[in-house]
Amino acid sequence: MPDVSAPFLLRLRRLGRLYLLPGLLALLLLPRLGRAQIIDDSTKVLYGPKTTLVVREVDVLRNQPDGQPLDTTLTGMHNSRNWYYDSTFQQTLGNVGLASRRLLWAPNTQLGARNGRDAFNPYFRDQTTIPYYDTRSPYTFFRFVQGGLGEQVFEGMYSRSVKKAVNVGIAYERFGANKQLGTTISRDQQVAHSGVLIFARYQTKNDRYHALLNYYVAQHRAIEQGGIRPSATDGDTLSKLFEYRDELVWLRQAQNEEKRDQFHLAHTYNLLGRGVTAFHVLDWRRQYNRYNDDFTVDADDRDYYSRFLHDSTKTEERATYRQIENTLGLLGRTDWAEYRLYGRYRNALLTNRTNFGNPETMRQILPDTTLNQLFVGGNMAFRWRKIFDVQVAGEYKFFDEVWLRGRLRFGPLVGEVLHSSYAPTLTQQQFSGNHQEWARVNRKAGFDNTTVDQLTVSLDQRLGRADARLQQRVQASASFVTILKLVYYGESGVSPRGLLPMQLGGSKQLFVGFVRHQLRYGILRLDNQLTYTEGGETEGLRIPKLVGNSRVYAEGFLFKKALFTQVGIETYAQSRWTPYDYDPSTQQFYVQDHFTAGTFAVADVFLTADIKTVSVFLKMAHVNQGLGRAGYFAAPFYTGNPRSFQLGLKWNFFD
Repeated sequence: MPDVSAPFLLRLRRLGRLYLLPGLLALLLLPRLGRAQIIDDSTKVLYGPKTTLVVREVDVLRNQPDGQPLDTTLTGMHNSRNWYYDSTFQQTLGNVGLASRRLLWAPNTQLGARNGRDAFNPYFRDQTTIPYYDTRSPYTFFRFVQGGLGEQVFEGMYSRSVKKAVNVGIAYERFGANKQLGTTISRDQQVAHSGVLIFARYQTKNDRYHALLNYYVAQHRAIEQGGIRPSATDGDTLSKLFEYRDELVWLRQAQNEEKRDQFHLAHTYNLLGRGVTAFHVLDWRRQYNRYNDDFTVDADDRDYYSRFLHDSTKTEERATYRQIENTLGLLGRTDWAEYRLYGRYRNALLTNRTNFGNPETMRQILPDTTLNQLFVGGNMAFRWRKIFDVQVAGEYKFFDEVWLRGRLRFGPLVGEVLHSSYAPTLTQQQFSGNHQEWARVNRKAGFDNTTVDQLTVSLDQRLGRADARLQQRVQASASFVTILKLVYYGESGVSPRGLLPMQLGGSKQLFVGFVRHQLRYGILRLDNQLTYTEGGETEGLRIPKLVGNSRVYAEGFLFKKALFTQVGIETYAQSRWTPYDYDPSTQQFYVQDHFTAGTFAVADVFLTADIKTVSVFLKMAHVNQGLGRAGYFAAPFYTGNPRSFQLGLKWNFFD
């Protein structure tokens, strides 16, 4: 198989030679200009988390650009959900770095053109949530995680301020994972990810103008295996499919590759103090997806596919999505109110190419999709002390999509209503590849909007005094959801592994209940949460009825407060359900009815420690494997990873 990542890696190396390395050297050599030093009684310069502030775009766009102190907490550091850029519960394909989707219900408020290829989203940065820094000294950190099964995470970042006006930085990330199914090689790589981020923040001396900008380029590559291929000796018993590396898999040469380039600029200018501020946001992004499988290298891969529409010797499918947005508006705040009003213009382009044999060429089957879209939106909030506040927000796309949200808080009680009406993704509307094909070229022959109405009531209450030995916090919510004309992927029936976007003709109702209890008593800590979903396993949806997570640990200082530690056990549990299946050629999860995954629980024993600016964790993951059952299924014929030892390190430098 040719190395399709070579051009991208060459591009990264060129970027490093031209910009990153000279820029980093320049940052390191910059004098410490105009920043006051913090000195203790012994005249020793002291820098640390309190002198390093994190500034985020969401705060700048609320006229709160001062930043927050750096978060150095240990809690959750060991949990693999926190290693990437989406910490929500996910349905995965078992191994880290593979395709995933959100497990629990979440309403959509993204209007207009959406690419619809989101299976690798958790591994890419969201340019609107990137942290910027205000540092009194150069700030550097690196984070490293290594697992016994070959899973690996590395992230490094350097940032420094030039006087008070400018802060610049650079970050590098790399993720990896080895195959856990169908391989005899212990270091047979399955996932490889690398990315570079350059970011900068600027503010004028009088604080009237603020600017945040970043450029991000990253690549994610995953070897697709198609799941376990049961042998004749396995029969119909799923319990025999936990031999991991000794199991047979369907695919050996298939590969998904995704590249993203993103540039983002957000800046504000105070016209009349904090009351009237003009703002502008420029967002440019490009997403490239490629799926390939060469049957001349391994003919066994052919057995996985049920049909070949364009080429029987090789599958090569490429899609490129480009989008540029300009958002312009006014915002402001007072001690009791705040507002933001804006208009947005979006230009989007989606192109698709598929390989044809005899002679082999990349051809366009569907016409390019070009869209020019206009939006207006805003939000307003009113507050009275810390007891009462009301918020309204919404966005409208001319002339057919909208979302509206209203929120009322009184003390610990919150009520929220949401209405959303949105079109299907571009991929749901049309697709043509070597194995899957559908097209909804015009609106009349296509899908109607999906409409969601949701009412949520929630409670967040702390029990006990702040200085009491026993402290508790209770969070609870209940959501009543009505979904009309849901668009989803289902089994087409044309072929065993065929899928097709479908739309429900009527409505469906969901009830989502959530409760979380946190307790602190001496050195003991408890953090338990449970989500209950009723109506989540009907036509068009697959959500497990019960999803729970429990963390029990002890924390405290050792060795005269030189070492802060946490030691405990965290357990994730999920009820019996029929999970989404996954199609690698389209990168889509789809509803299936042939496979049921049983109830399972995964327990991790962990130890975390903090020594000044160094944080470490040691973890035995899936420690309960073999107690009752040999493993669990994350998706149809995809097993979750077996027991493994993992360790991680995060090190902050403040000078």
